[in-house]
Amino acid sequence: MFRGEDPDTAEPPVEHSRLPEAVLARRSARKNGREVASLTCLAAGGAYIVQCELQPLNGARGKLLTRGPYRFATLGEANAFLDEAERALEYLGCNVS
Repeated sequence: MFRGEDPDTAEPPVEHSRLPEAVLARRSARKNGREVASLTCLAAGGAYIVQCELQPLNGARGKLLTRGPYRFATLGEANAFLDEAERALEYLGCNVS
């Protein structure tokens, strides 16, 4: 409640855990024409979350591995994680977009 607000008509504060997720960034890594990794950055619950899905090159198609979610306090931290993951994937011979 703000100073001067009538306590009987003030709206309750929004719970961050109930805010909808918003996709902020997506990165996809391909090797030999096949998608091997997908990274998604979301704003949710007052934090920034990166979710990763991996498709092993030596595994059966369709068997996704999920890693994370990785939670960050700021968008800058989440973007730094995405940038580092992108560099690592490129080093391993993937094309990242």
